[in-house]
Amino acid sequence: MSSNILRKAYNKRPSSIISRYQSISKLFLSSSNPQIQSTDFYSSIDKPQHHASKFEFLSKNASGVSLASNKRLNFSCGCSLNNTRLLFSTQAAVQPSTADGLTVDAIVANQWTILDESESDWKSHASAIAQSIRLIKKRLQWEKLKVRLEMLSFQLEKPDLWDDPVHAGKISREHGSLMGKMKLVNGLEQELIEHIDMIKLARDEEDHDLESESVKALLRMRQSVKEKELEALLAGEHDSCSCYIEVQAGAGGTESMDWAGMVMQMYKMWAERRGYGVTVVDEMRGEIAGIKRATIKVDGEYAYGYAKAEVGAHRLVRISPFDAAKRRHTSFAAVAVTPILGDGSHHVQINESDLRIERYRSGGAGGQHANVTDSAVRITHIPTGITAACQNERSQHQNKASAMAVLQSRLDQREMARQAQMNSQYTQSLTDNSWGNQIRSYVLHPYRMVKDLRTNFEVSDTDSVLEGEIDDFILSFLTDSMDKENE
Repeated sequence: MSSNILRKAYNKRPSSIISRYQSISKLFLSSSNPQIQSTDFYSSIDKPQHHASKFEFLSKNASGVSLASNKRLNFSCGCSLNNTRLLFSTQAAVQPSTADGLTVDAIVANQWTILDESESDWKSHASAIAQSIRLIKKRLQWEKLKVRLEMLSFQLEKPDLWDDPVHAGKISREHGSLMGKMKLVNGLEQELIEHIDMIKLARDEEDHDLESESVKALLRMRQSVKEKELEALLAGEHDSCSCYIEVQAGAGGTESMDWAGMVMQMYKMWAERRGYGVTVVDEMRGEIAGIKRATIKVDGEYAYGYAKAEVGAHRLVRISPFDAAKRRHTSFAAVAVTPILGDGSHHVQINESDLRIERYRSGGAGGQHANVTDSAVRITHIPTGITAACQNERSQHQNKASAMAVLQSRLDQREMARQAQMNSQYTQSLTDNSWGNQIRSYVLHPYRMVKDLRTNFEVSDTDSVLEGEIDDFILSFLTDSMDKENE
């Protein structure tokens, strides 16, 4: 709720505002803060000299949380466990409501008709927003989120927590992330309620300008909350991280290597469309065309959250350009995606004694020192057999650093997969990367179609897909996966 709208209404009709926000004032009065007294609040309503200060008090606390509750929001200040739990029960269990008792759940239950955004119908906008808030809660697994948040708060209160700084940091980061999600949803609910209250106030007072401005604000909220729906799809622990994307050609010789090169190019173009940074970490080119395997680093917010939808085998059906008889061929390329965790967030600590480091001469197009010195590096983690290589940097030290970063990410993901099998509450899992697990078919002959075999989403414009327009496939998969998890 923008403060200028509230200020306009307050300056014109202060008594009406106070009566309309009586429910909010009750929250103020219930606070244990001795500075907030009912006699002081109401006795000053008719005193002009107090209007500005009271308005500032009202607008700063229009979220429906008292000053005392706001203090409880700041867990870093050493609040007690009792206050923490009280905050959860207050924020999560008590929904904000309008002056006449209307809540977000009640709006959903009313099933108001949702019209196009061009229609100036406030009930339609309010209903669309309420539906979006309910969807966000579903995607965030709201009830589990509250339980998990209380468990984390309990751990944060332990006096010996910081005896293990790594574990404490992980707990603190997860707690802050969940608190942010809870505050976001509560803020959306409160904002919707305030818009509705303002529209009803404007109608009662026959203030058409204020009503029009409030309806426009409601429309803007309807448009912006759609973005929050998308963000709720990316609620995994590591979804906000950058990532590595690896593509490997399947059996089939030159045909499959050419297809693997096309898939890698598709991801490069997709990442560039989204404004992500793309760096080639390792590339082994085919003898005639395409690649045997390649790894790129994709830098950007939520790169892993989106790219994880691409893990699996991609199947191509086309007339082979390498077959003189012009026969139809089927090719496969495997895609793996690993998150790049921040410093201190690694799941696996690598010991130097567990590594076998090999240096060899770089391949590729050549260039100064590129093919004449042993600058390429391959690192093998002996206990697991996992390898990582880099040959695209100018020096051996740079290639080793890049290869170590890739190896760290692969070991971290292996550990996450192991924990996923042990912990049924772990919601982040990747599809098994096997040739039998075909996630998507790209058919270029005898007809043209790209179809996701997991969601049955399909398009006929194959050229745009191969040029990086794969967001619809990604969102379709993420939405479908989230809905299945919440069933």
